[in-house]
Amino acid sequence: MQAANGEGMSRNALLFTSVAELESSLQAHSYLPDRGLAIAIYLALSLDKPLLLEGEAGVGKTEVAKVLAEILGRSLIRLQCYEGIDSNQALYDWDYSRQLVAIRAAQAEGKPIDDLFGGEFLIERPLLDAIKKGPDAVLLIDELDRADDEFEAFLLEVLSEFAVTVPEVGRIASQRPPAVIITSNRTRELHDALKRRCLYHWIDHPGLEREVEIIRTRAPEVTQALAREVAAAVGRLRTLDVAKRPGVAETIDWASALSFMGVDGLDAKSALDTLGTVVKDHEDQRIVAAHLQRVLGDDGD
Repeated sequence: MQAANGEGMSRNALLFTSVAELESSLQAHSYLPDRGLAIAIYLALSLDKPLLLEGEAGVGKTEVAKVLAEILGRSLIRLQCYEGIDSNQALYDWDYSRQLVAIRAAQAEGKPIDDLFGGEFLIERPLLDAIKKGPDAVLLIDELDRADDEFEAFLLEVLSEFAVTVPEVGRIASQRPPAVIITSNRTRELHDALKRRCLYHWIDHPGLEREVEIIRTRAPEVTQALAREVAAAVGRLRTLDVAKRPGVAETIDWASALSFMGVDGLDAKSALDTLGTVVKDHEDQRIVAAHLQRVLGDDGD
């Protein structure tokens, strides 16, 4: 519990005086959150809690951490999770090639070999780097659902204390934790123990008006009319039985490509010509082509 006089208060709590101020800062950096996401970020920063963001690929989860690092002027430290990742790959390792060079140099000079497990030979992986940087970092743990249960359990332990013991060096701990954003595309369910440690927010695809606003913010060269046509088409495209529903980044790419090609309004020819900017799977492209009139809103509905 935070002290009433502010002693021991989260450093993050002093960054924004209100949700509205945070929301304005995000918008100034071309990220347009909904109210719920802005509140979740504000609380996570103020309470020094990791923020778990779930949602489909391409809805802007990773971008939250990138924009926060820019706003706060902190280092963005990214731990990209994948199948088979283990604690050594996430925490630290030893520079064996430098150790070998040091051994050979000492032998050539006839000198005793210095400590081969000192700090100069320690390779800091993302988690150790974040622990050492503490409040000067934003730690992004990206796509945690790709890692296995054992790694998730290890991560929970690290997030609980933001400290680690390196046997050859000793205990390394953060006086203040970094801001932590965890993302998941929900390819598997994360454990309740980790969820209890975090605040949570689900990010969905934006509605039409919000997506138009995002396009115009990120690609101001796109006209309002074209942005609306593209956003509406992508919204209908997402209702098709495609393997990969396009995210906001693909919507922006499609609108930008059409604008660059000098297209004023979306039609069948321009849509097919530029379909590779928004649909990145061959079978999905065939499905979209077969339902193109529906995507364009010309099916009579």
